[in-house]
Amino acid sequence: MSKLMSYTHILFDLDGTLTDPKVGITKAVQYALSQFNIIENDLDKLEPFIGPPLAKSFAEYYSFSEQDAWTAVEHYRVYYRERGMYENEVYNGITELLALLQSQGKVLIVATSKPTLFSKQILEHFDLDQYFTYIHGSEMDGTRSDKSELIAHILETYNLAKEQAIMIGDRKHDMIGARNNNIDTIGVGYGYGSELELRTENPTYYYRTVEELIKAFT
Repeated sequence: MSKLMSYTHILFDLDGTLTDPKVGITKAVQYALSQFNIIENDLDKLEPFIGPPLAKSFAEYYSFSEQDAWTAVEHYRVYYRERGMYENEVYNGITELLALLQSQGKVLIVATSKPTLFSKQILEHFDLDQYFTYIHGSEMDGTRSDKSELIAHILETYNLAKEQAIMIGDRKHDMIGARNNNIDTIGVGYGYGSELELRTENPTYYYRTVEELIKAFT
């Protein structure tokens, strides 16, 4: 029996874990920056925006004030809601993984810093919503964009014991948020966090590919 079978509730990050959102997110960031007369033609340089809360990233990478960071988020959302969320693709094997977990009776929950509104639209667009019992993201004002706060909210809402749940994600924020709530973690190497970034946070498990993740649950 798989060592992962004991977990009854599986929490998934969205960006970089279920789908590859690079084109949509980086183009939306590019558009937002252009509204401040900052021209960035290399989308690869904007990859660090994938995963963490947006306002914090604008502040960290471009030294925006809190007010300007939130203005940038609003500009970002103009592009993202019209085009960016669909400039996205599901990682190969994810549908197979979700179907496997569902067949095992696992309760699947999305836990993302992305606003719940956008998260639901993306999952519905790619027909992934059928696998998830609950979809939890942040509010549009940034409430629960911090992974520690979000995971705490999920555990409290469903009265979950720490032994029941495990968090799957591709960035350190997923690992830190789970650890702060005393739940186990799976770091995945196919997303946007490097192996060093993830292993520095001591994930309970680490799998490089979706295929390895499927085998771990089989």
